[in-house]
Amino acid sequence: MRPLTQVIFAMTEQNDQYKEKFRPVEDNAIDQQVSAALADVSLEHLYGFDQPKPAETPQAPVAPGSKVPRRGKVISVGRDDVFVDVGGKSQGICPLLQFEEVKLGDEFDFYVDRYEKDEGLLILTRKGATSQSVNWETLEVGQIVEGSVEAMNKGGLELTIKNMRAFMPAGQVDVNFVKDISTLIGQRMTVEVTKVDREKKNLIVSRRAILEREKEEARLTLMKELAVDQVRRGVVRTVMDYGAFVDMGGVDGLLHVSEMSHRRIRHPNEVVKENDVVDVKITKIDPETGKISLSLKAAMADPWAEASTRYAVGTTVTGRVARIEGFGAFVSVEDGIEGLLPVSEISYQRIRHPGDVLKEGEPIKVIVLSMDPLQHRLSFSLKQAGPDPWSAAESNFPVNSVVDGKVSRVVEFGAFVELEAGIEGLVHISELANNRVRAASDVVKPGQDVKVRVMEFDKEKRRIGLSLRRATEPVAAATTAEATPAAPAPPKKKRPVLRGGLDY
Repeated sequence: MRPLTQVIFAMTEQNDQYKEKFRPVEDNAIDQQVSAALADVSLEHLYGFDQPKPAETPQAPVAPGSKVPRRGKVISVGRDDVFVDVGGKSQGICPLLQFEEVKLGDEFDFYVDRYEKDEGLLILTRKGATSQSVNWETLEVGQIVEGSVEAMNKGGLELTIKNMRAFMPAGQVDVNFVKDISTLIGQRMTVEVTKVDREKKNLIVSRRAILEREKEEARLTLMKELAVDQVRRGVVRTVMDYGAFVDMGGVDGLLHVSEMSHRRIRHPNEVVKENDVVDVKITKIDPETGKISLSLKAAMADPWAEASTRYAVGTTVTGRVARIEGFGAFVSVEDGIEGLLPVSEISYQRIRHPGDVLKEGEPIKVIVLSMDPLQHRLSFSLKQAGPDPWSAAESNFPVNSVVDGKVSRVVEFGAFVELEAGIEGLVHISELANNRVRAASDVVKPGQDVKVRVMEFDKEKRRIGLSLRRATEPVAAATTAEATPAAPAPPKKKRPVLRGGLDY
């Protein structure tokens, strides 16, 4: 019987560089022992061709250049290379230099560099492997080596790897843009061989390829662990107008501006800055696109949960003017809780704009008018938090008394005069002068100091009628003029009926 080892190698004899490495040296003594042991065994039984084939577990295809590591099992160890079974019908070869210790049956993670179509083999690189003994003869594309950064030139960095000069382009230094790569001079780093030219002694390496694989591996591992409603700690990488991107250890998520705080903010930089460490809650994961939505306020306690007890109706609180609008001002009483101060509740006197009385950031004391914790709505009153000037106004400004005031504003039908803070009265256009007045602005101007007589006081409606033309009259004359009714106007003549026209 022909020696079994010769039969096996005769069946697969080809002139290629990989199989020549694994061609063993013939030993007649060993062949005789193997032949004696397998004298009664057929090749079909030896290879299991006569046994029923077990159902194969479907394996995911191995894509050359993939950044996702694949688990492989060592099926043969040669002088310079290792044969690896990576599942299904896929087999590959990996340099022995990438292993410190290896034996049949060991399992490792490998990256697929390329596929040799002629040989039907995948060229593999062991994950995390660093070749310790390399030279111009053993260097191969895809090998992981260590080098020291010696200098920088216009295009990138110059490295020394086992007394061999290597070049790393600036774009291959890191995954992200590095503004000043000179800071890496003197450091040792692990790089991947991307190009080898033995004749010209040209060696190109990349650190970015390794970092990208590590980042992709960390991302895939983390994506399996992430779930909606989880609270994760991350680092703010980028701040945009619409939100911020948070790195949770290899996976980025979007923190929208509306999810940053319970209070209203105008720009994300009011809450977060780049490199800030934040705890965020995962609100949505899109498995198809891999996009993740985050919330910062959902990871905090809801300030509105017990707001109804802290801010009951009628409670006096101190707040800060957050922002001013034409219809009023928003007052913040704590982080995440704001309420509306309507323009009508700012002062007892009429104001044109809330900005005439209030300033943003100013602390004020207000009274809670309404509270709706479900709708997150709160309203305040500033004027009710202080004394009501109308409570003593009737005694301070009795009817027929002459008092000093200042014209606050002039309108078509007269002028408003401020008697004291929060107390205004109206001088009708007919009470501005004894003669006929076309426009109130012909007689008085805003800010003018005047003397007026109180003609009417209505405490319920908070109205005071004043007269400018009667301010200089004696009290008796003013009283008589007020008591004497004006003569009735003569009746208008009836318009005569016009006659004529057509009748139908």
